[in-house]
Amino acid sequence: MERWRGRVALVTGASVGIGAAVAVELVRLGMKVVGCARDVGKIQQLAAECQSAGHPGVLVPFKCDLTKEEEILAMFAAIKEQHKGVDVCINNAGLAHPEALLNGKTSAWKNMWDVNVLALCICAREAYQSMKERNVDDGHIININSMGGHHVYPFPDLHFYMATKFAVTALTEGLRQELRAENTHIRATSISPGLVDTEFVSRLHSDEPDKAAAVYSAFTPLTAKDIASVVTYILSAPPHVQIGDIHIEAV
Repeated sequence: MERWRGRVALVTGASVGIGAAVAVELVRLGMKVVGCARDVGKIQQLAAECQSAGHPGVLVPFKCDLTKEEEILAMFAAIKEQHKGVDVCINNAGLAHPEALLNGKTSAWKNMWDVNVLALCICAREAYQSMKERNVDDGHIININSMGGHHVYPFPDLHFYMATKFAVTALTEGLRQELRAENTHIRATSISPGLVDTEFVSRLHSDEPDKAAAVYSAFTPLTAKDIASVVTYILSAPPHVQIGDIHIEAV
């Protein structure tokens, strides 16, 4: 990770869960991390904790609604002005609504598509353009996917969500192919976790707390720190090594 010290990483959805754990770990390892979310207050608290812990990097909170392209573009413009640009883009933000295909709400489907797919694409595009204009040839785009992006599990209220993650699988491979065609060493990687102990499930079943609690009762899930360690493993790989997709599940 030494070659990443002082360089800039963007982490979306950095206020809680996996995004927060990844942001803190990269700051601990000396990176300048722009953490974005709609609830910027939580990221500000994380930034203060990183500073008091004496981490060599810095966490820069940025308020951004990823469903609005103009806010994403404004964020990248601010990063360019204040920090020159993005060297690592970690597309972590994602959400699910319990809306089945036979009777789900269109508005919920659109919200999942906007965050899980379109925002990821916009951030990846803008990160690449930032790297290209600065002749950064060793940058990295990491998409936080899901095991639900490879298997359609028998959970009807998650079928549309899984479809968005199948899209992430295809988009990451598409990025890899396009980057190779551009003769660049910028890499694209997908991380596909199984169940992770975050706010994801409690938000999904916000009206049924007992159902949310039952999800974790069968076995011990992964933790957000587990996924953060996978991110650092990927970034620690030699520049000539392409890690396409990592599947990670609890035992």
